Amino acid sequence: MADPRLTPARGDIAAKFLEGKVDAARFVEGDTFEVRDAIAPLRAQPLAGAEQMTQALKGERVTIYDRNGEGWAWGQLEADGYVGWIPEAALAKLSNTTHQIAALRTFAFPGSSIKLPPIETLVLGSKIMVTREDDSFVVTSEGWFVPKQHVVPLGTIEPDYVAVAERFVGTPYLWGGKSSLGIDCSGLVQISMNTAGMECPRDSDMQQAALGRPVDDSDTKSLQRGDLIFWKGHVAIVRDAETIVHANAFHMATVVEDAREAVARIKAAGSQVLTIRRMG
Repeated sequence: MADPRLTPARGDIAAKFLEGKVDAARFVEGDTFEVRDAIAPLRAQPLAGAEQMTQALKGERVTIYDRNGEGWAWGQLEADGYVGWIPEAALAKLSNTTHQIAALRTFAFPGSSIKLPPIETLVLGSKIMVTREDDSFVVTSEGWFVPKQHVVPLGTIEPDYVAVAERFVGTPYLWGGKSSLGIDCSGLVQISMNTAGMECPRDSDMQQAALGRPVDDSDTKSLQRGDLIFWKGHVAIVRDAETIVHANAFHMATVVEDAREAVARIKAAGSQVLTIRRMG
């Protein structure tokens, strides 16, 4: 059975490429847009109070297949294939993005002075279209001035995804979040790997199925930097033989924690380690 999180199909409508594969009243091609908001929620239902399944960052592309006429659009994110409802107001026509935000977060100013009140807060992984440089700023297609130190050309790759994850320590836990304003366990893995040029699905069960290879010793005796430890509904990144970094609801934050203490704590709460996956 197709995973509804990754399959743009409902009883009344589905993506054209699924015709003959799923049942739906009609099939549509869809239109591709770009996220213009700094962060946009992707929700399970077209309601502001519905579950946030994930987020889309500025510059991400999404193919829209349906609109409910009340400000919500239903579609699929291009990068990881996630399907859900996104605010129509967060969407814009496609642009030719050229750069990405390399800082955990930065400000966009209305002019070339850090004394001006910021227009927006941009987060790691956001994509922008730079039209020119102005002293210590780059200027975006919207006319925003972003500090040059916080911007790198599109496709720039961080050498160590674990080091990226470590930068998020202290970030508040947020279900469905994937930025330094709020992040969940699998979002931390995804954004860290993406920044390091690695493809990564969104949810922990998808990551468990798709990433790395299993490590025989699942009792954490031979952990290596970059390993992933999976529980049901949770994932942590191994920093070294003794510690992990993970976003978790116990601390309500991204923290560095002793691996064996974390395994014992989570086991006491009723969840065993399912597997350890090794990257590379």
